[in-house]
Amino acid sequence: MALLMGIDTGGTYTDCVLLDEDKGIVASAKALTTRQDLAIGIGAAVDNVLANSKIAPDDVALVSLSTTLATNAVVEGQGGRICLVLIGFDQTALSRAGLADALKGDPHITIAGGHDAFGSPLADLDLDALRDGLTSLDGEVSAFAVAGQFAVLNITHECAVRDMIVEMTGKPVTCSHELSQKLDGPRRALTCVLNARLINLIHHLISAAKNFMHAHGIHAPLMVVRGDGALISADLAQTKPIETILSGPAASLVGASWLTNTSDALVSDIGGTTTDYAFLRNGQPRLDPKGAQVGGWHTMVEAVAMRTIGLGGDSAVHVAADGLKCAIKLGPRRHIPLSLLAITHRAIVHETLERQLKAARHSDYDGLFVQAIKNAEGHSDTEKALLGQIGEDVVPLAALFSTRARVGTLDRLVSRGLVQIAGVTPSDAAHVLGLHSDWDKEVALKGMQVFARHKTNAGKFIADSAEAMARWVLTTLVTASAEALLAAGFDEDGITRNDVHKFLLSETQSTQQNRMVKLALNLSVPVIGLGASAHVYYNDVAAMLGTDAIVPAHAGVANAVGAVAGQVRITLEARVTAPEEGRYQVFMGHVAGAPQQFTTLAKAIAHARGELSAAVRAKAHEAGAGDVELKEKQTDKTATIEGRETLIESKFAVTASGRPRITTNHEAGAT
Repeated sequence: MALLMGIDTGGTYTDCVLLDEDKGIVASAKALTTRQDLAIGIGAAVDNVLANSKIAPDDVALVSLSTTLATNAVVEGQGGRICLVLIGFDQTALSRAGLADALKGDPHITIAGGHDAFGSPLADLDLDALRDGLTSLDGEVSAFAVAGQFAVLNITHECAVRDMIVEMTGKPVTCSHELSQKLDGPRRALTCVLNARLINLIHHLISAAKNFMHAHGIHAPLMVVRGDGALISADLAQTKPIETILSGPAASLVGASWLTNTSDALVSDIGGTTTDYAFLRNGQPRLDPKGAQVGGWHTMVEAVAMRTIGLGGDSAVHVAADGLKCAIKLGPRRHIPLSLLAITHRAIVHETLERQLKAARHSDYDGLFVQAIKNAEGHSDTEKALLGQIGEDVVPLAALFSTRARVGTLDRLVSRGLVQIAGVTPSDAAHVLGLHSDWDKEVALKGMQVFARHKTNAGKFIADSAEAMARWVLTTLVTASAEALLAAGFDEDGITRNDVHKFLLSETQSTQQNRMVKLALNLSVPVIGLGASAHVYYNDVAAMLGTDAIVPAHAGVANAVGAVAGQVRITLEARVTAPEEGRYQVFMGHVAGAPQQFTTLAKAIAHARGELSAAVRAKAHEAGAGDVELKEKQTDKTATIEGRETLIESKFAVTASGRPRITTNHEAGAT
């Protein structure tokens, strides 16, 4: 059978597996993700798999890519500077759905136009105002997001705006109707903004994969995992990167089911930056009807019902005041672990930490380093000055700051993904305690000693030793993980956070009628722990939750396994409404122009069925599918008016699904 290659690019590691459809996993490998040039990390992982399996590159029939880079960027608030164009909305739209917060001060242009609830123009499209707004930007942004009032009912204005932007700027443009067919305009705009921010990031990832494949003679089709676990062609993913924001988590669910053959479980995938968790029911992940929720943003992207928190093995460790004592907090941003930084910059990391340990006074910036990732246009003078100081090497953070005024400048550079901070992390704590051994344990020990010199408000060191500090960090991670999974269990049972205390009280009262008991909370399903560090944490996490932990073989590459186990799946929808007796309108969300009119419901449905079936089949093939199967679904909304059941709206959806096309040796050689 065909040999399929799965690649997962995460914040810390890039994983690769080679899967034989008959024999299972042939080989797997991990390599460090190289943010400055993603092709290096991808290449290292793929080279190891090919060498270990002794497979020729042209024997690979399909390559599929999953990633947590987009998820991490959304959680950490990173991404390119963009411009939002609103059509037909007033300024109050910015105050809804968190849209203003998502813009983060980036420019927006509001112009007249848009459509009403019947797909008719609200006003003439003001392209002159758009032209003036684009001219004033003067190349300040990397991409555009376009959202029009009721654009899902008539896409004409969004398309016209997109065409002018491309003509004037040549920059990538995302239209809201391309991402969702739902009516909530501000949420569509929010989803569009996040998509535009991610375009460059996903473009670089896919370009890196394509370049490596070409250079090494791998001529197979390249697919990307969407947030709902389905596969799409890499070319399509580059235009809709927002659909990959839960790519890695979705792939992990598919991989968890494949690796464990467990039908019901809570799957928790811990990476360097985030932990993703969701339930398997009857071996299948459940889709979230409300849309993907990541990093506090409620998007309209169809995705698995999974939650993502900024908690991982490489989470930044912070000290938080708690009266005369203190607490430590983890995340949401990722730090480069000191033990990892020392692999490539051993001398400066060791020397700096040793000097800081000998110093009489401790600085808040001790134990922290900064490293530039890439350069970019559009820097302010203060940003240019700070980047100039950082240069191309690793610099101790304490050497950069004479005042706190520059902290904001550094934070902006981190948010834009241009520099990274290195500091102590749970991964360093695991090295100190002998639970990890991949990187520099000596540096991890020194880093924990430096961090332990933070002082409480009572003037005491927060920990007596590096080992005590490390145990505190890992206990915090385990506790935070258990709390997140417990909250997921409550959510699955329909118990909101506000109702938890009522639930606990009722449970306590029901069991304390005749005797004293200790209330215990237990998950009713096992926890499947995935990720390279799952074996370190998840036995303790499961024990706190009163259940079993399943950490399968190949848990560290489950995402890469899931990347090649999915199918292409595309759904298109149409709406049929009856504005008056004897007149039916068909709204096709993927077709420009006004809705089409019909005299009977049967004719309207027949038209929708025919148009959608042809269009969805074509889009599935465009997305990389081979043979496809079609499934139809019709949902009618009716009301009783004057004693008669009357149609309000009929939604008609057609889904095309099928395995991706694969190549053969003969086809590869002819490419």
